[in-house]
Amino acid sequence: MDPVRIGLYALPAFFVLMAVEFLSYRFDKADSGKGDDSARPRSGVSWRDTGTNLSIYALGIVGRPLEKFIAVPMVAVAAAVTPLHLSASHWWVWPFAIVLADLAYYLQHRMSHRVRMFWAAHNVHHSSRYFNLSTALRLSWLIPGSFLSTIGFVGLALVGIPAWLVFVSQSIVLLYQFPIHTERIDRLPRAIEFVFNTPSHHRVHHGANNPYLDKNYAGIFILWDRMFGTFVAEDEPVRYGLTKNIDTHNPVKVNYHEFVAMVGDVWRARTWRGRLGYLFGPPGWHENSDPTTTVERTVQELPVQSAMR
Repeated sequence: MDPVRIGLYALPAFFVLMAVEFLSYRFDKADSGKGDDSARPRSGVSWRDTGTNLSIYALGIVGRPLEKFIAVPMVAVAAAVTPLHLSASHWWVWPFAIVLADLAYYLQHRMSHRVRMFWAAHNVHHSSRYFNLSTALRLSWLIPGSFLSTIGFVGLALVGIPAWLVFVSQSIVLLYQFPIHTERIDRLPRAIEFVFNTPSHHRVHHGANNPYLDKNYAGIFILWDRMFGTFVAEDEPVRYGLTKNIDTHNPVKVNYHEFVAMVGDVWRARTWRGRLGYLFGPPGWHENSDPTTTVERTVQELPVQSAMR
């Protein structure tokens, strides 16, 4: 089952929720500068930015399925060759598949931030300076090489989960994240915040300012970030966008600006170490950087060659 197709079916609900969110900003008197200490600074909504998000998603409906011609067979082949086969008729296989899909998403998502070839696609989602429900639809399409990140879901097929259930579980993980792209919901009860990804946790993930940079990769369960040391709680105000923002609302430029910058860096590189580094190193890696430098060094400390997270 194609996550893009499921997202298409869910569009009516998406538009209703986006309209409710927009009206909540329009009529919310709490943002009128009354000096309420409980009110956080909000980026709000922008018609122009929302239009960009929707146009990117519309183009993705046409272009993104082409990537599935490569990604889907990877999972299908794994399901065909594995000696393990679980039956979806057993109730426990469903939550097992969803939990594993969420772990695969965490690993894929983290890789998309730490490997520039994948960041060239994922940065599209982070390039908005606003954070609202329309931001969830700001998804890249037809970026060469991005389909390789699907390799994480091959593992689910290898442990016996039916291929169709792998894609259903992946879709559930993605659909869960739509409503958490909002500033209208503050913190939820502590038990929920401890286990699940929430709007507060995901606001942190979209932050381009330290200490939020490259944190909270979770899809459904924030427990993965707590376990693997990538969790940060929301504290100081979040600055959304990239560490070097782009000044365009053209959906094609938004989609390809980082890929073009990456190709340019590879072309200008003087050594094979440089060419490979610009492809597989972290965003912000530079050919002249110290090879002993850890990849966890923040991008603000590195020479910036492109619009990076």
